[in-house]
Parts: sequence; structure tokens; C-alpha cells
Amino acid sequence: MSTERRPRLLLVEDDDAFALAVRVGLQAAGYEVETSPDGSGFADLLDRFHPDLALLDVSLPDGPNGFALAQSLRRRTDAPVLFLTASDSLQDRLDGFEAGADDYVVKPVALAELLARVRAILRRAGRTLSTCVEVRDLVIDEQQRTARRGGTAIPLTTTEFDLLATLARSPGRVFKKSQLLSLIWGFHDYDENLVEVHVSALRRKLGSDGTTLIRTERSRGYVLGP
Repeated sequence: MSTERRPRLLLVEDDDAFALAVRVGLQAAGYEVETSPDGSGFADLLDRFHPDLALLDVSLPDGPNGFALAQSLRRRTDAPVLFLTASDSLQDRLDGFEAGADDYVVKPVALAELLARVRAILRRAGRTLSTCVEVRDLVIDEQQRTARRGGTAIPLTTTEFDLLATLARSPGRVFKKSQLLSLIWGFHDYDENLVEVHVSALRRKLGSDGTTLIRTERSRGYVLGP
């Protein structure tokens, strides 16, 4: 399995429900996450947590907004910044990049897209030491988006790879179908047969022991590895 230190992500977001959903999704993807509802104590938080990436809501109800927090961050660290906002006007985007954004995401956003953007920023910033995860003889390289078993490449679709990588980041953890729908497809209410179809396809491509590598925990979900 991967031995790198988990990248640390700092999320400043005042919408409790959105912050919880993002936090759970980021943690499931293997990140260490710290959250704050506003900018109070932001400098102390930076000094204590040392984030590899800050995800900042632009519009905060109290205290400094996301742009001001980004300026404070730049004075203390070279960690990249991703702005989260409900506004998608061209001027808002320009203001965001002028404030030092490495990326700018408009809410609502599918978790799969947010995770892809986070990975891309961390990769560009050199904030992750390794992109490979190993489970038994299965090796997944998230940067190259390749999967191999015993040195043999496994041809996967984009969705199949995202599903396999999500399971592999937390080997031994049981993922509910609803969790996988949210993490991979961004759906919260959808036909869970979609997950079953892709898991079945993955198992076939993983070989004769695919059903033991990706196991079904009855009434609970799916788990990769031991």
C-alpha cells in the first residue's frame, strides 16, 4: 500500500451541510481534512495544521471573505488555493484568479469533479510524493490513471478506474452503494444498480478472483482487499 503522508486539506465553508459532504468525500479519498465555518483564527489554524491545499468559500457571513483569507495564506505559506463559490460570472472568476486562485469551482459541484480538481492542483504543486496505491498484486497509479495486476495492464473505462481507485484508497473499508454514487457520480438519489453494474464489470476485468478482491458485504456495501 502507499506509505506517503496523506495530503492535508483545509476547508473554510459556512454551509454546514455542504462542508460535511465535502469533508466526508475528501476523507474517503484518503485526505486529512480540517474544516472551519469562517475565517476566525485563520492564521493560527494555518500555523497548526500546515495545509497542502486550502479550499476557501468566497462569501463568508462574518469576518474576512475568501479572497482576504487567500492573501493571509500567501503571507504564511505557499500552499495552493481553490475557491468555492455560488457565483459564476466572468468578473467573479477573474477576481478569483487575481486573488491568487489555483482553481475556481462553482457550487453546486459533483464530488467526483471536485476530487479531480484537488488531485490536479496537488500534483502541479508537488504536494503528493506518490500516486501509486498497492493492494495485493494490484497496483493503481492515479497520476497515469493505470491499473495493473501482476504487471499486466487492466483496460478500464474512466468510471471503472475512478471506482477502483476510490475503493483502493481505503482497503478494508466498506463503502455503501449510496456513498459510491456520491463519490463517483455525484448523485445522492439514483438507481444503485448503476454501482452494481460497474462493480461487476470491474470484477470481470480483475480476473478469476475478482469477486474475492472486491467483496460484497451483505446489506452493507463493497470492500476492496482484506
